[in-house]
Amino acid sequence: MRGADKLLQEIDGAPLLLRQARMALDVSADVRVALPPRPHARYDILADLPLRRVEVADAAHGMGASLRTVFATLEPDVKRAMLVLCDLPDLTAQDLIKVCCAMQDAPDALIWRGATPSGQGGHPMIFDAQLFPAISRLCGDAGGASVVRDAGPRVHHVPFDDNRARHDLDTPEDWAAWHAARAKRLT
Repeated sequence: MRGADKLLQEIDGAPLLLRQARMALDVSADVRVALPPRPHARYDILADLPLRRVEVADAAHGMGASLRTVFATLEPDVKRAMLVLCDLPDLTAQDLIKVCCAMQDAPDALIWRGATPSGQGGHPMIFDAQLFPAISRLCGDAGGASVVRDAGPRVHHVPFDDNRARHDLDTPEDWAAWHAARAKRLT
């Protein structure tokens, strides 16, 4: 983003981070957000929301640090946890619910995840507690890719009707194209 924080980019007058946090709160009363060390503008964005802010001291080490730190805050009796990345602006609360409902369709899975119509895995993802120890060992910027890979056939894909499970925005050009396409859809 050439120095800009993509999670503070605005959509309909609200920063993406705030929008995504509100979406998660529409689905669950227990929402935890990984945040870089203070001081950081992301704390101010979330100040009025009833969620848990989890400071990731080693956030500069990549997404593995964020996942490891947030999952370490889960109580021992938690059976599953959903991961929602904040840079997927087209995800909806209905998508999160659809992935939750898939747990009944595939009770033997260890991971349930949103996917493209062609079956490419994306987000959100729900991890079974059996995988929490592997998440506790994550490092680097690959996120949970190794955990997903190791789960093999016990990953259940939940296809959405478009590519929103994987459509993240990482550059100013991505954002400009997304805003233009969205404006066209809305007219």
